Amino acid sequence: MKARRLGAWIAIAIGASYFIIPLLGTLEFSLRMRRDAYSFDAYRSVFSDFQFRETFGYSMLMAFFTIIFGMLLVVPTAYWVRLRLPQVRPVIEFITLLPLVIPAIVIVFGYLRLYNSSSFLPLTGSTSGTNALLMFSYMTLSLPYMYRAVDTAMRAIDVRTLTEAAESLGAKWPTILFRCIFPNVMSGVLSGAFITFAIVMGEFTMAALLNRPAFGPYLQLVGANKAYEPSALAVIAFAITWVSMGLIQLVSRFQKSAPAKA
Repeated sequence: MKARRLGAWIAIAIGASYFIIPLLGTLEFSLRMRRDAYSFDAYRSVFSDFQFRETFGYSMLMAFFTIIFGMLLVVPTAYWVRLRLPQVRPVIEFITLLPLVIPAIVIVFGYLRLYNSSSFLPLTGSTSGTNALLMFSYMTLSLPYMYRAVDTAMRAIDVRTLTEAAESLGAKWPTILFRCIFPNVMSGVLSGAFITFAIVMGEFTMAALLNRPAFGPYLQLVGANKAYEPSALAVIAFAITWVSMGLIQLVSRFQKSAPAKA
């Protein structure tokens, strides 16, 4: 028994070192911008860069709209499938998995072909249209994670009973959806939102090909032209991802301890 436990800890240590050692090396290199001394000069250079603030703010805004519109799409869909159309659930699950097997570059080239300036819906012909197209692209990439997070949260509640109880009190569909269903699946929505946020902040392919000032292309641009700042940006991006994962764990704990709302 002790040998098995020791072997398990050794395997965990090896796995952890595989991720932690490169991260520590990146962090250490990002602090060596000043000769013969550790400093945060690379981070000061990054945060003082106007382009960093512009691209980071743009990606934050796109993440916000992606989360809002993704939530408004996924929650009613998952609710309706679970309540009225359980027979089409395998089809919906297959569709939501497609972004995982179709490369992002294929998706964005399809968008460019379908929504270019000479098409029936010329979204790329204007800045606002291109921004909307990029937002829908991000929604596509985050769809597998958002849908499964919401669907998992919806399994924990009795959708049919909640709906029938609300209908017996005279509630209409908008009231049922936003006052009964949404509060009870909010933990799943937040989990999907944090994953979506991490995806949007690090995504490169779609933003670059649509020529939008997002954070992902900025990371690539800095990495191609500077030495220490890319390491600082890598640490910042890694911190964003891990904060999102920590928030997901926090939300999951609240979901286990919180009772369902009627």
